[in-house]
Amino acid sequence: MRQTTETFRSRYRAAIHPIYNPWLHGTFVLLFGVLAIAGFWSTVHEVQPLQWLTVPLTLLLFNFGVYQVHRHLGHHKKSYARMFYARHAGDHHSFFAPGHMTYDNARDFRVILFPAWLIVVHTVVITLPLWWLLTQLNANVAGLFGGCLVLGYLAYEVFHACEHLPPRHPVSRLPWIRQMRRLHELHHRRELMQERNFNIVFPLMDYLFGTLYWEPEHDNLTPTRAPMTRMQHQIVIAGDPIAVLTYASTVTRWPEWHPSSLRIDGPSGALHAGARFEEDIRAGGRDGHLSWQVDEYLPGRRWSARAQGDHGLSLVVTYECEADGDNTRFVRTLEYQFSGLGMRIANQLLLKRRIDHESAESMLALRDKAQQHLTPAGVNA
Repeated sequence: MRQTTETFRSRYRAAIHPIYNPWLHGTFVLLFGVLAIAGFWSTVHEVQPLQWLTVPLTLLLFNFGVYQVHRHLGHHKKSYARMFYARHAGDHHSFFAPGHMTYDNARDFRVILFPAWLIVVHTVVITLPLWWLLTQLNANVAGLFGGCLVLGYLAYEVFHACEHLPPRHPVSRLPWIRQMRRLHELHHRRELMQERNFNIVFPLMDYLFGTLYWEPEHDNLTPTRAPMTRMQHQIVIAGDPIAVLTYASTVTRWPEWHPSSLRIDGPSGALHAGARFEEDIRAGGRDGHLSWQVDEYLPGRRWSARAQGDHGLSLVVTYECEADGDNTRFVRTLEYQFSGLGMRIANQLLLKRRIDHESAESMLALRDKAQQHLTPAGVNA
């Protein structure tokens, strides 16, 4: 597990209130949901065959709603959904990283389950008014609709919890759970989380909207992809994490401090998830061009982007910040690979050492330029 993931987990667990009880949390959500479903369905009597269509149609509607919320609010920062974005893209995706998708103890339910009060809001603020409106048309349709909306919520919570069980747990081996668990694990990869596998219970909307992505789990008999070259450098920079990360993720300034960056064509300012830009580079003594897309931006904590370039080059760069007294510990992780055999050989023989040297130099230049930029006269520059 990456040191930064371990650090985040430790910090998150330390911030959980001492009186938090994961079993009480889960029991409340389950009991409230079951009672709400029973209440809605108690209004149903002598259902006609056509009225039963309300069940699949409601679950289909809920599947669509969850997909849209997860895709557009969980991974793209909106002013009206900041708390959800911070809790999901920030906390949940920082706590669970690819290869480390399982919880360690029951108190980790705090970062898996929605807040206990959310099922009350879902039932009272959303479902109940819709149920009342439908009762003006048909009581049976309204009852089935209300119960299925709450049932969809409970199914989401249960499936999501199962998808973070250890792989050898008996529940994880159930065919449906196993498939959804794999899709969710792929969704947690940094390069995929904003674009792929947003459904939790059933991947229908991912299939319909073209965001379904599947990659089989590798075993000892399955050839794996060529491993990515990974290098990580860190340095302490005077300044707070928010200001330091803002400067580093302002890509138009990269040529100021990174020796490989020649020219940037893109928006000014710190770039948020979804932003795209182009870069001309000279890395390892070779000229090239990169097309970038920002995957993640958590102010003061992490920024990540991926790129495709010449010679079959693909790469991911991640900046992570952590307060170190009055300073910031800045960690830059570069992962890259070439698709062609010739370039992979050249990388091992020559390019890797040059790129590592250039990356180390860039950290020193970043420190100097960032500290110069973050002086009182230049904080808002």
